[in-house]
Amino acid sequence: MPASDAASLEAARRRAGRTLVAGVAFGSIGHIAAITIATIAARELAGSTTLAGAPGAAVVGGAALGSALLGWIAARRGRRPALAAGYGLGVVGAAIATVAVIVSSLPLLLVGTFLIGFGNSSNQASRYAAADLVTPERRATAISTVVWAATVGAVVGPNLVPVAGGIMASVGLPEIAGAYLVPVVFVGAAALLTHVLLRPDPFEIAHTSSQVGMDDAPSEALAGVLRRPVVISALVALVVGQAVMTLIMTMTPLHMVTYGQGLAAVGVVISAHTLGMFAFAPVSGRLTDRFGPVGVIFLGTAVLAASSALAAAAPPAEQTLLLVAMFLLGWGWNLGFVAGSALLTSGVLLAERARVQGFTDALIWSAAAIASAGSGVVVATAGYATLGLLGVALVALPVLVLATRRDRFPAAAPSTAPTPIPAEIDVAGEI
Repeated sequence: MPASDAASLEAARRRAGRTLVAGVAFGSIGHIAAITIATIAARELAGSTTLAGAPGAAVVGGAALGSALLGWIAARRGRRPALAAGYGLGVVGAAIATVAVIVSSLPLLLVGTFLIGFGNSSNQASRYAAADLVTPERRATAISTVVWAATVGAVVGPNLVPVAGGIMASVGLPEIAGAYLVPVVFVGAAALLTHVLLRPDPFEIAHTSSQVGMDDAPSEALAGVLRRPVVISALVALVVGQAVMTLIMTMTPLHMVTYGQGLAAVGVVISAHTLGMFAFAPVSGRLTDRFGPVGVIFLGTAVLAASSALAAAAPPAEQTLLLVAMFLLGWGWNLGFVAGSALLTSGVLLAERARVQGFTDALIWSAAAIASAGSGVVVATAGYATLGLLGVALVALPVLVLATRRDRFPAAAPSTAPTPIPAEIDVAGEI
C-alpha cells in the first residue's frame, strides 16, 4: 500500500474513533438524564412507589433486545447503520416518554423508556467498533476510551434535568417531562453524528489484525463460536461482573435511607460509584494492553469480591465505608468490562464479531435486569449483608471458567492480508 494511502487509512481510523467517542458522550448525556428521573416520573404517574422501578426495568429490557437487534443489523449492513438505528430509536423513545408524562400515561412511559434502552445499546456497541480500528496491542485502550466517554453523561446528564424541567414549566407543561427532552436533543445529536461522520464504515477500515482468528478458519454459526474457550470465558466474565455490580448497587441507596442516611449522603456514595465505573476506564485499558485481558479480569474479580465483602461488613450508618465499597464496586466492574470486551473481540473473526458481541451484550443486560429484580427479594428475605456475600460467591465463577479454559485459548498471529469487507457493504462507503 502506498504511503499516502496508508496515511489516509490511518486518518480515517482516527476520525472514526473520535466520532465513536463523541457519539457515546452525547448518547450517555441523554440516557443518564432519562434514568435519573425515571423512578420519580413513574411514581407520579402511578400515584405510588409500587411501580417506581418499572421504567428502569424497561430501559434495561430495551438495552438487551436492542443489543441483539443492533448486532444483527451490523452483521448484515455495517456498524454505522446499526449504531445510528439504535440512537434513532432512543430519540423516538424519549419523545414518547415526554408525551407520556404530559398526558399522565404510565404504559406509554414504559414504551418510551423501553426504546430509550436501544440508544444505550448503541453506546455499548460503540466500544466494539473502536476495537476493530486498532492493533491488538491497543485494543483495550480503544475500548476504554469509548467507555470513559460515558463519564461526560454521568456528570452533565443529571445537571441538565432541572434546566430542561424549568423550560417545560415555563410553558405550562410538567417539569418532569423536561428530563426526556434531554435525550431527544443529545441522543438525536449522537444519531446525526454517527450517520453523517462515521464514514467509511468501521468494518471497511478495520485494522488488518481484526481478520485473524483461529488458524484463519472460516466464520461459523453462532452456537459454534460461543463454544470457543476464549469466547465463553469472556462472556462469563462480562455477565457475572454486570450481575454483581447491579445486584449490590441497586439496593445500596434504599439500604442507606432505611438506616437514617439522607439523600445527600446517598448522592455522594452513588457519585463515587459512578466515578469508579467510568472515570478510570483508561487505567483499565492500559493495564489490559500491558498485562493481558485474563490477568485484568482476575484483578477485576478480586476488586469486586473485596467491594462486595466490604459492603456486607459496613455498618449501615457508616457512609465512608459504603462510599469506598461502591467506588471499588464500580472500578471492579470497569476492569472486567474493559478486559472482558477485549478478550471477546480477540476470540472472533471480523465477520463474526457483530452478532457475537450483540448476543453477549444482550446477555449482559438481561443479567442486569434479573439482578436488579432479584436484589430486592434477597434484601427482603435475608438482608443487605447477604447481598454482599452473594456477590463474593458469584465472582468465583469467572475465575473458575478462566482457570479451566485458559490453556485452550488460541495464539494470535499478525496478519498483513487485506481487511475483509462484508459482502453487503460497498467499498465506497455506501450502505
